[in-house]
Amino acid sequence: MKQLLLSNDDGVHAPGLNTLAKALSDHGFAVQVVAPDRDRSGASNSLTLDRPLHPIHLENGSISINGTPTDCVHLGINTLCDADPERVVSGINSGANLGDDVLYSGTVAAAMEGRFLSKLPIAVSLVGSRHFETAARVIVELLEKVESLHLPERTLLNVNVPDVPYEQLKGWEITRLGHRQRSDNPVRATNPRGKECYWISAAGQGADAGPGTDFHAIDQQKVSITAIHVDMTAHNVEERMQEWLK
Repeated sequence: MKQLLLSNDDGVHAPGLNTLAKALSDHGFAVQVVAPDRDRSGASNSLTLDRPLHPIHLENGSISINGTPTDCVHLGINTLCDADPERVVSGINSGANLGDDVLYSGTVAAAMEGRFLSKLPIAVSLVGSRHFETAARVIVELLEKVESLHLPERTLLNVNVPDVPYEQLKGWEITRLGHRQRSDNPVRATNPRGKECYWISAAGQGADAGPGTDFHAIDQQKVSITAIHVDMTAHNVEERMQEWLK
């Protein structure tokens, strides 16, 4: 059996990652975990280029890296896995990755770094921090179904799961990314040495959050599955821009 490469942005000891790894192993999947040594939420697709990265092999077989989620998957694919992985699964993130969140999410970025592999990567987030078993069960079921889903290359699935017991889910829905309102202003503070500092505020509420969006599916207590393509080109305006350039 080919190997799954698991990573996240909450850190190698995060309960969501460990719940997912156990669930997949219990269902016969070969799993290798390569994850950051600490919480790297919001790291997006950043690579560490200004210092060396040091893998630490933990007693449970996981590998901890002093870097970003993208670093972890990059090293996992190219160096650290004993067998070539066929797919990256990233998560289970503690908290949603809806709409504009995917621009900042280390969870989504880790999955995106698996775009070169033979099977499409999956990012999974729990919209909360209690029922990780629910999200793990969703991913086990999704992996059993996804083989028949043929999507373009460089596509990944962004999965968000309501934070409820599995039996309370209202189904699954294929969604598009919604959009958030602008976040609140950063919070100004003063550190113990009297220097000015700022805390980034929480993400804004859903602005484009109607039917068909990932926000709406979660509000309906449904699993949201959104296909995201790495190609960020605005193809729908290419012709108009060609005319403009003339």
